[in-house]
Amino acid sequence: MASELDFSRRGFLTTAMAAGAGLALQSARAETAPAAAPATTPPSNRIRYALIGCGEEGNVLLDALLRIEGIEIVAICDIWKYARDRVQKGLKKNNNIEVNAYEDFEELLAKEKDLQAAIVASPDFWHAPHSNTCLKHGLHVYCEKMMSNTMDGARSMVKAMKETGKLLQIGHQRRSNPRYRFVLNYLLHDLKLFGRLTAANAQWNRAVTPDRGAAKAISMKPDLLAKYGYEDMYKFRNWRWFKKYGGGPLSDLGAHQIDIFNWFFDVMPVSVTASGGVDYYKEHEWFDNAMCIYEYKLTSPDNQPYTARAFYQVQTTTSAGGGYFEYFMGDQGSIKLSENPSITQLFREANAPDWAEFIQKNYVMLKKSPAAAEADVKVDVRESKVLETYALPVTFNKAIHQPHLENFFDAIRGKAKLNCPADEAFRSESVIHKASEAIAARKTLEITPADYEA
Repeated sequence: MASELDFSRRGFLTTAMAAGAGLALQSARAETAPAAAPATTPPSNRIRYALIGCGEEGNVLLDALLRIEGIEIVAICDIWKYARDRVQKGLKKNNNIEVNAYEDFEELLAKEKDLQAAIVASPDFWHAPHSNTCLKHGLHVYCEKMMSNTMDGARSMVKAMKETGKLLQIGHQRRSNPRYRFVLNYLLHDLKLFGRLTAANAQWNRAVTPDRGAAKAISMKPDLLAKYGYEDMYKFRNWRWFKKYGGGPLSDLGAHQIDIFNWFFDVMPVSVTASGGVDYYKEHEWFDNAMCIYEYKLTSPDNQPYTARAFYQVQTTTSAGGGYFEYFMGDQGSIKLSENPSITQLFREANAPDWAEFIQKNYVMLKKSPAAAEADVKVDVRESKVLETYALPVTFNKAIHQPHLENFFDAIRGKAKLNCPADEAFRSESVIHKASEAIAARKTLEITPADYEA
């Protein structure tokens, strides 16, 4: 098995290095963001793009975009003058880049005649209108997740992508992360290192945070807010907590990780049981804490059907629990994955075949062996042995969103396929909406193919 495998089998190393993923199959090193990439591509060959949405997520994406060679930002858009001024002035001061700034995205599209792509980082309820209009205008679109705060909105995006023939990448950036792709392609698919996957869990907990405000001097006038669908400045600043604008914590945080359940299991769940509520922030509409269990029908390595369950929780009242991660557990080993490399680690079950061969071939690295003295602290005869801990020999030294954005621009150039096109993202996002439905219904809901077909 392992002796017949080589890292070039799926072209993983070649592709990753050619795409500039900074992949290193060696001792893990600290991840540090590189300086902005030099614009060595001739201006005539650069992909010109606009950024729609200059809030926090827009700024995170912009930081990654400025590190990618061969692309050029020419325009930005945001309804809040304070936000667009901050980005426009920051680009000029820090990067010597001058861009045109717009309040209205349709004015941007009418005036900017030489755009090839748009990056959509506006609030969720604007994702479908912004993305669909850009697609129909002839632009390729990278849109942050969630696709929309409604299923109809998400469906319309898939339809617009198919009708226009333009690319629509959704920002589930873990799908382009070299660590995640290495685990999926090699440790799960090729080596089947963890045996039969029996369960998974994931979490993203955050501490209590106050709602956001804005000084009167920089606040928008009521008529401008109403023009773009907002009731007041408070809801504009805290849109994620209100159903008219966003999808709540399962949408904001859980979307990334529930997508990984479906991607790694390679099937869609058949049911979801969930519980949550507005337990802490009484002025919000969306629940602040949620827990859900998805049920999957899988096939074991020896081709036997079985059931596995995946538990997810999001807490917005505590940061405890060990950070944010996805944890896949099997009868021969487990993998705890995170965008934070310090959290990522593997465990070999005591009764599993030895992993020495995989260490030698640089698939895994031994991190810690159980100490013999730990046998003296057993409290129950049925207690399992302490497991060996391993690390992944894969890291990358780029901003978290950068590989996913690079994949998008490579696809525009015809050098790659999208890692998360809208029709694929829709499948995961449909079952996230289903979990919110299950919380409201306070019961288990079945999930059928009709639920996740766009």
